[in-house]
Amino acid sequence: MSEVTGGNVDERYEKAFPVSWEQFHRDARALTWRLSGQGPFEAVVAVTRGGMVPAAIVARELGVLVIETICISSYDYGKQSEVKILKPVADNLREDDGGAKVLIVDDLVDTGATAKVVREMLPKAHFATVYAKPAGRPLVDTFVTEVSQDTWIYLPWDLTLQFTPPIREGAGH
Repeated sequence: MSEVTGGNVDERYEKAFPVSWEQFHRDARALTWRLSGQGPFEAVVAVTRGGMVPAAIVARELGVLVIETICISSYDYGKQSEVKILKPVADNLREDDGGAKVLIVDDLVDTGATAKVVREMLPKAHFATVYAKPAGRPLVDTFVTEVSQDTWIYLPWDLTLQFTPPIREGAGH
C-alpha cells in the first residue's frame, strides 16, 4: 500500500499533487489565456470525465457555444487499464478537415494512451490539457503545468476535507 495514496493508486506514483477547486479554476483560466491566440475554435470537445470541468471553463472564456464529449475509459479507481472508447466524438466534427477548428480539452495527459486515441479521431484538432506529465506531453499542443511522471494528481472532484498528519512524525511536538 502506498503511503502517499492510501493504496488506491498504482504503486508507481510516489508523489501526490492535491489540487483545490480554486487552484483548478485558476489553472483552467490560465490555460484559456494560453489558448486565446489560437483558433478560432468552432467547438470544444471535452474528454470525459476529467475534461468536462476545464472544457466548460475554457468554452465560457473563449465564447465557444458548441461543446461535445468523447467518452474514454482508461482508469479504474486510480489504476490504469486498457483504453476503451465508450462514446466517440460526433461525426460532423471529424468530417472533411479532421477537426481543424476543434479544441480538445482534458484535465491532464499522463502516459498519453487516451490522448493518442483522441488524436487519431481528430488529427488536426488543437489538444489542450491543464496538467501534463512527460510521457504524454508530446501529444498535447498546449498545457499549463507539468508534473513528474511519478506524481498522482488529486483533482478537486476526487477529494474531501479531512485531517492530514504532518509529513514528519512528531512534527509540532
